[in-house]
Amino acid sequence: MSRYNLEGKVALVTGAASGIGEGCARWLAQAGAAVGIADLNLAGAQQVAASIAAEGGRALGVAMDVANEDAVNAGIQHTVDVFGSIDILVSNAGIQIVHPIEEFTFNEWRRVQSIHLDGAFLTTQAAIRHMYSSGRGGAIIYTGSVHSHLASKLKSAYVAAKHGLLGLARTVAKEGAQRGVRAYVVCPGFVRTPLVDKQIPEQAKTLGLSEEEVIRQVMLKDTVDGQFTTIDEVAEVVTFLASFPGNALTGQSFVVSHGWFMQ
Repeated sequence: MSRYNLEGKVALVTGAASGIGEGCARWLAQAGAAVGIADLNLAGAQQVAASIAAEGGRALGVAMDVANEDAVNAGIQHTVDVFGSIDILVSNAGIQIVHPIEEFTFNEWRRVQSIHLDGAFLTTQAAIRHMYSSGRGGAIIYTGSVHSHLASKLKSAYVAAKHGLLGLARTVAKEGAQRGVRAYVVCPGFVRTPLVDKQIPEQAKTLGLSEEEVIRQVMLKDTVDGQFTTIDEVAEVVTFLASFPGNALTGQSFVVSHGWFMQ
């Protein structure tokens, strides 16, 4: 039984067919929320939704390309049509491309920005309209990163995008407060998802290190315990924020990084 109570709430999580997004969707469902599992991979989203339903939760697979305005609006409207509202948005979808800045193509740069920033804007805009019109308000939670606060080599596009989420969340917090909408950024350290696993050999090749050295000397060297952040650790913070009442924490970022970055 969850320590959080989201009974009667409806959440939509983007990038939820795997990784952090899937973990957040499962935690929100365990707390009682009905959850839209939004992902470009509809079959994967439907599989996660079926798994949640088999455990007694309510979930719906939703096809969504977060960089496509029509797809975002249609996916969020479908979730509202099925479940009746949208109270929680977890804007989580993201990608990673790793290059020295002089080797980044403009198309690669734009792809990272479109998924992280355009996607966050489009899903926010679609969700907040429902939050406002329903009079229920809600919580909008962005998956940022330690790279929302720090920079690392080879990640110019990702770092720029993750920094941008802080500005978006703070603006949403200011605009939404009078209508009951709160906004947060959850900033994980390195989590062993497919996104991170893909980076390890890429960074090893670029930096001339072994994969084990990339893990120890690049990814985890500044943590207090040499440990990866877990999906459950991130998902619990998201669920806590989704259930937290009032505006006391709105506009804030919450770093979940085993001490890598301390605010």
